[in-house]
Amino acid sequence: MTIAVAHQASSAARDIALREAAREAVLRTSSLAVIHIVETLDLDVADAYRSGLERVIRASLAAAGGADVVWRLHLDVADNDVAEKILEVAVAARAELLVIGARRRSPVGKFLLGSVTQTLILQSEVPVLVVKAEA
Repeated sequence: MTIAVAHQASSAARDIALREAAREAVLRTSSLAVIHIVETLDLDVADAYRSGLERVIRASLAAAGGADVVWRLHLDVADNDVAEKILEVAVAARAELLVIGARRRSPVGKFLLGSVTQTLILQSEVPVLVVKAEA
């Protein structure tokens, strides 16, 4: 099976989510699917994303003792709904677990939680592991 992680370049929790997903992949002897969704993507930007993300993925797996874990980067464009695209890719990757990062929110932010996070938690067909960024 596969451990999927929703990775976002601007997220404060991105590294901890990726590290936790790498640990889960090692513990479960599973592959890793790194899902990175962007609003727009051209070939130059795609190459830059891929090279930067591959380095981070390899480092996270090595730190978890899983340098030999099979992984795949899913770099895609969200049509309108980022959460929907993440869930679609997680299903296509046959994920057994979806790891997402969370960050500290203001009182209003707590009320709203974040539409992507809320949608992922409530609509995922597989368990969702939410990891909080270190303060």
